[in-house]
Amino acid sequence: FGSSAPTLVGRRIAGHRGSAMGGASSYYSILFITVFLLAVWGAAKFSRLIGMSSIVLEIATGVILGPQVLDFLPIEYSGCHHRSVTDCRSREDKERIARMGEQYCDLGVYLESGKYAESVETGFWHDAGSSVMLDGHTYQLDGQGDHRRLPADDGVDLGEGRHLSGAGGRVLFASYDICLEQSCTLDLAYRCGTTPDILTVIGHAGVAMLIFESGMHFDFEQAKTVGLPACGVALLGTILPLLAGTGVVMAFGFPFIEGFAAGTALAPTSVGIALRLLHEAQCLQTYFGQAIITAAFVDDILSLVLYNVLFSLQGELSFMTFLPLLLGIVFMAGAAAAGAVLWPKMLNFGFGKLRERKPDAKVTTHHEVLFVLMLGVLLAYAQITHFCGTHLWGCFIAGMSFAMWKEAHHVWVRQTKRITCWMIRIFFACTVAFSIPVQDLLSFEAFWKGSIMGLVPCVATKVICAPFMGKARWVIGWAMVGRAEFAYLIAQMAVAANMIDEITFSITIWALLYATVLAPFVFRTVLNRYIQAEGIETSPSVWNSDEDESEADDLAFVDSRLEQADATGKDHDPEAPGIDDLGKILPEDGLDKEPLHYIGEDELAPDMDSMSPATIKRRVVKLWFARAPERKVNEQNGFLCCFFFKKGILQ
Repeated sequence: FGSSAPTLVGRRIAGHRGSAMGGASSYYSILFITVFLLAVWGAAKFSRLIGMSSIVLEIATGVILGPQVLDFLPIEYSGCHHRSVTDCRSREDKERIARMGEQYCDLGVYLESGKYAESVETGFWHDAGSSVMLDGHTYQLDGQGDHRRLPADDGVDLGEGRHLSGAGGRVLFASYDICLEQSCTLDLAYRCGTTPDILTVIGHAGVAMLIFESGMHFDFEQAKTVGLPACGVALLGTILPLLAGTGVVMAFGFPFIEGFAAGTALAPTSVGIALRLLHEAQCLQTYFGQAIITAAFVDDILSLVLYNVLFSLQGELSFMTFLPLLLGIVFMAGAAAAGAVLWPKMLNFGFGKLRERKPDAKVTTHHEVLFVLMLGVLLAYAQITHFCGTHLWGCFIAGMSFAMWKEAHHVWVRQTKRITCWMIRIFFACTVAFSIPVQDLLSFEAFWKGSIMGLVPCVATKVICAPFMGKARWVIGWAMVGRAEFAYLIAQMAVAANMIDEITFSITIWALLYATVLAPFVFRTVLNRYIQAEGIETSPSVWNSDEDESEADDLAFVDSRLEQADATGKDHDPEAPGIDDLGKILPEDGLDKEPLHYIGEDELAPDMDSMSPATIKRRVVKLWFARAPERKVNEQNGFLCCFFFKKGILQ
């Protein structure tokens, strides 16, 4: 960490830093970041204690301690660096935008339309004399008459080919000076989206890792039946919020363009929230879980199309606008097909040729090679789809590439489980929470109008987007309700581009907050009722941070070997391939201990026939440890040193 101090709460304490014997120190930065992370961890633990999703309290903790309210953290870590060095009302930053030429504010268009300024003397370039050169073009400021036309021989085209905010030969602001200020805000939002603060970056990385892991849960067989209905869910889940949001904003008296911008911001479902809810409920492998995953990603594709359409309304809308998206869809289709057919054969051939140098190790040579290969595919696919729309597509498709190789999930979870768990907490407490503009919500008009927008166009339209999914329609609908940083980003970009005014922006943010808060609460309630009514069995999730780490690792191994045995017919007695004789399925080196197959069926439970497979697997692991009194702790685990830290902090 760096040596800077918090800007509000920590400033008084940090004022005493100079008395430290060691001189400049990063101690206070470390201290406040540690306290913040402990607060987030405590919120997650309290949520589980009262039986609710941790998302809401994690976001609330981030909002309260973040830069919008208490400003508890060092600004260098909680806020975009560009915001701290940019003041869009200053002449310096306005001039930076102006010198970009036609990219943002086309001076020639404003001169032509007579909206440069009331007079040359009061205009932005009043100290530049009679002309100014921008981006290789010379503009005459003191033209004849009131129109101050640009001379015809200066080589500047005033035709239809202009772009962005002065684009298309149109004037989008009341004056050139206002255009520079608003365009600076738009440019700032783009730069902060590209290079955000470190905690936001960690959150984004966590979502990418979670999506990759979720891709490994993809069931190609179920996709044959769930794929088309899930696409229908995504289509309705995108169109209904767009139409309803546009209609409600226009009913409030705002123009169509503001309604369309607000509706576009309401359209995208948060993939991160949907996956987090499914992980918490341990329902990724169910029919409706697969439907939610598929629908959320198709929804993401459609939302990016809307995003491109929205910001192309100021310029040209052509085939080239959608070409990257089309290429991305083609790539994903090809990569998904390869994941189902080509990758399993390649992995089987490759590991068959690769000599296993550490067959008795807990992490074998094959595991190490597989993990590096997964990272490589993840980065490669993410880079490709980044050019086409969003890197998250590539993360999911990369995970799908290993969905047919069951041991891959065990290897990935074993190496990344704790890291991913903390990154996802940071995603909600920082990435999402820091993006909520609290100061823009303090208006009663924005609140009551935002409440209407939130309950109807934002929430209700998503809830009813799965009418053809049978009894699971409400579960799927509520899973699609969640919104996160992409929706807030669209609203922020729209207000910066002068497509919506401040009151419409506040209304939209209130609407998004309703979805962000309500989705985790209601989804969990609806899901629990559905599971009880249908008698659905859910298997323990090794991603769940509340499980003991060693037991979770062993359960993950049991899961992977069971699935691998079922797929290949190996590693077990052909006459006893099912779950009923689990002790015979596990290999002798399964847990790097004595053979588990010495545990007989009678020791599992007298009523094993009435137990679920998940319960049997858990019982096997517990019985194994009960039968191994001489089991020693691996010295490399640092057990005695780390026990309290792992139990008290990591979990």
